[in-house]
Amino acid sequence: MKRQVLLFVSLISLGPVFGQVSYSIPEEMSRGSLVGRIAQDLGLEIKRLISGKAKIYSRNSDQYIELNRERGVLLIKERIDREALCTEKALCALDFQILLENPMEFYTVTVQITDINDNAPTFEKSEMNFKISESAATGAKFDLERAVDLDVGINDLQKYELKPTENFGLKLHSNPDGHKNVEMVLLKPLDREKQEQISLVLTAVDGGEPQMSGTMQILITVLDVNDNAPVFTQKTYKATVTENSPKGTVVATVTASDADQGSNSKITYSITNTLDNVRKMFYVNEENGQVSLIETIDFEKSKRFQINLRANDDGGLTDSCKLIVDVLDVNDNKPEINIMSKSTVISEDAKLNMVVTMINTEDLDSGDNGNVKCFISDNVPFILKLTRNNFYNLVTDSDLNRERASEYNITVTCSDEGVPS
Repeated sequence: MKRQVLLFVSLISLGPVFGQVSYSIPEEMSRGSLVGRIAQDLGLEIKRLISGKAKIYSRNSDQYIELNRERGVLLIKERIDREALCTEKALCALDFQILLENPMEFYTVTVQITDINDNAPTFEKSEMNFKISESAATGAKFDLERAVDLDVGINDLQKYELKPTENFGLKLHSNPDGHKNVEMVLLKPLDREKQEQISLVLTAVDGGEPQMSGTMQILITVLDVNDNAPVFTQKTYKATVTENSPKGTVVATVTASDADQGSNSKITYSITNTLDNVRKMFYVNEENGQVSLIETIDFEKSKRFQINLRANDDGGLTDSCKLIVDVLDVNDNKPEINIMSKSTVISEDAKLNMVVTMINTEDLDSGDNGNVKCFISDNVPFILKLTRNNFYNLVTDSDLNRERASEYNITVTCSDEGVPS
């Protein structure tokens, strides 16, 4: 006669799996829209989904995707805004597992969220003001605020236009991050006696269909004689800062010089990043160029910042540079253990390597601080097997005998490799 052994699994502490099925859908699909025929694509019968009590296991995807067992399909549960879901990622995806019981098994599913052109290029400011000397040489450059488009790919910002073009043109500089800095270049000398005020319109245009654009007005006051523009000592500065550094920590100091004298040589520093979180995190002293923290940095949210800085002299000339700040991780997150599925009762004649519990671990830190190892107590007829990155199975390792032991309390311990762990 078969007998049963009770199992109790307790946890005392505590990654992306590339799946067997993937789908691609556009953002902003309405609730109830079809994502994919998961039963058909996994080669499962619908009755297996029902008898196995199929469910979605996910840290966050289940708020957007739901499983209909009776139809064997995945549906949109909540409208997905790609820009809100993946703020800084060109590639955006939801990863989750489909779990079944009796017997236990799970499948990994990836849903790629593609972009639609639902955001126009936007300037943070409606206008910029410049004071430019009539003696400014042809070719003089003036750093402009760039526009930001939350869309990606062809739907992202593609070009700038400046009108009218009698005195000024545009020059673009590509950055490694894919964005373009935009400068206004003097093409024809100014004459204050003929025109003291100049009004221009800068337009940013994306490549979507339909095409969308945003504008900013540029107002120029023509002044007398400022011969030299500020010049930064470096075009690119680099610095590091440890996450959780206190507010007020000085990250770096940027320096520009101006060969002019008097008010035309006085330099004012400013941060020019638009529509991102840089100006919420950093402050530059406008007089000495010291860049410091105004908020606590979390490595798990942002690993690198690019701070765009401008130096202005009182004569209206400018120069620009960038400061790259790398954030250093500290071991401030402990591992988390999540039970994906478990059995609390098994037969004493259970076969070896029978799966009784599936476990997933996660640590938000990086490197050794995020490497998690798990183990269980000795002297139990079970072992913990790593099935793939951050996924473990608790399986039988030897014969069970109810007369010898009718129940087991099994402790799963997980720790990271940080110092201290």
